[in-house]
Amino acid sequence: MRPTKTSSRLLAAIAAGLAAGAVLTPSAALAAQDSPALRAKTTDALVAQLGTRTAGAYYDAKAAKMVVTVTDPATAASVEATGAIARKVEHSGAELARISTTLDAKAAIPGTAWAVDPVANQVVVSIDSTVPAEHVKTIEGLVASLGSGARIERLAGALRLTISGGQAIYTGGARCSLGFNVVSGSTYYFLTAGHCTNIGATWTTSSGSVLGTRAGTSFPGNDYGIVRYAAGVSHPGNVSLGGSSTQDITTAANAYVGETVRRSGSTTGVHSGTVTQLNATVTYAEGRVNGLIRTTVCAEPGDSGGSLFDGTAAIGLTSGGSGNCTSGGVTYFQPVTAALSAYGVSVY
Repeated sequence: MRPTKTSSRLLAAIAAGLAAGAVLTPSAALAAQDSPALRAKTTDALVAQLGTRTAGAYYDAKAAKMVVTVTDPATAASVEATGAIARKVEHSGAELARISTTLDAKAAIPGTAWAVDPVANQVVVSIDSTVPAEHVKTIEGLVASLGSGARIERLAGALRLTISGGQAIYTGGARCSLGFNVVSGSTYYFLTAGHCTNIGATWTTSSGSVLGTRAGTSFPGNDYGIVRYAAGVSHPGNVSLGGSSTQDITTAANAYVGETVRRSGSTTGVHSGTVTQLNATVTYAEGRVNGLIRTTVCAEPGDSGGSLFDGTAAIGLTSGGSGNCTSGGVTYFQPVTAALSAYGVSVY
């Protein structure tokens, strides 16, 4: 749901007040909370203010409210004053951050991933089926030493980049998916996955017609790339839903845990699911990527770079994951806001 001008101004005022150290009154907070997306944006400002006094936040669809995890009564009171739910948990944000830092330093093994699960109040360490037994044993020992703030999850499939979104795009014998059309001034581009744009500079349609030329790429570390459109190529500001159906995209937003999202890709079309983790670190065989969004949406080879969206809001670019769209799985996405900021472009 796109904010109205009135609600956007109110949200900006709330965020500014939180940044300055103010506490929202219940009436002001509740006035702003007229959609899950607006609730999440308001809570983002509060979570940023609280820092490690919170271990994360998520949307509770049953209660139709954001939940902010806390470990002390004073922080709980600040949260409840905004109209959100304060949930007391065992592990603080500072403790979970220390666990993540330890994993970053000691668990760089292909086929692994980790992120904070705010619902479980733990750092979840995922191990896929390709990790050798000796490395699994090493990870198990490391996680055991971290205490109850971390746990292991086994993935049935292999964590992989989904090379083979929107519509199909081709380069150097590889097929990926177009993410979002973007603009800077009067120059138009499209975003896709960085592990795709690393492969080739010139991008075409299935018939060989040139779409554009690579203008930037970032992988590993990040997973985004940008292609400048060739003259005369049509570039509407929407996402393909299959056939002639499209979804208009008018803004970009950060994901939140509990958000319902859809993904469009050239292999499997449109699928939906839920955001389960933010700021995930994934170590693919080709390299590590940080800051990813984890979801329950499925994906398969060729969906790489495709669009993750919520209504008219662009959310992410398909990076990789495990499983498929028959048996299910998990998929990770590069937050689109990071790509927009890196290249100085915007959706339209």
